[in-house]
Amino acid sequence: MNKLLTTMYGLAVALATGVAQAQPVTGDVAAGQTKIAMCIGCHGIQGYQATFPEVYKVPKISGQSAPYIAAALNAYKKGDRKHPTMRGIADSLTEQDIADVAAYYAQHGADKPVELPATAREPSAAVGALLQKGLCVSCHGANFAKPVDPMTPKIAGQNADYLFVALKAYKTEGNQMVGRSNGVMAGVAKQFSNAELKAMANYLGSLPGDLKIVPQSPVGPLRR
Repeated sequence: MNKLLTTMYGLAVALATGVAQAQPVTGDVAAGQTKIAMCIGCHGIQGYQATFPEVYKVPKISGQSAPYIAAALNAYKKGDRKHPTMRGIADSLTEQDIADVAAYYAQHGADKPVELPATAREPSAAVGALLQKGLCVSCHGANFAKPVDPMTPKIAGQNADYLFVALKAYKTEGNQMVGRSNGVMAGVAKQFSNAELKAMANYLGSLPGDLKIVPQSPVGPLRR
């Protein structure tokens, strides 16, 4: 009987521990504001351009969904997204740091809302056919600004040159410095030539969206 009770107790503890570990980390906006020093130098400067793997404007992240920002940072941390600078930054963040930074940027600039039109500007027939072939709206949602899953990014109004670089990265294989591992996006991107990807990126970047870059001043070093 004692052996049975001991076994049951052990199972109960294991179950409780598993449930506790499965609880998602909740991001704190105020805490996130103290952890963005490494982000501001690129994402807090209007028109700032990265130079690797080519020259392009860094992505707008203010107003992006918290689950997507967290997923992207974790992908850099795991190496599923290859980028030396972003990998170094992500490696320095704990799970709580990532949740806090994501929560902060999701609401950043919310006091400067952008009124979106009911429908997006229609693409040319050629670009429309490409977007339909890629089934882009099925994940990125209405007007490419309302993703069906919060871990999918808003892409309307994102910097077109960044979108082009990101799409090409999904096609890249066997490169230690460049590339993104995502089965769905790789399958989509590989259907298109780089010229077609650029045409889609230019259209998507021209659309109105609630992504923005809000100029930021340094707030001090990352706190852990």
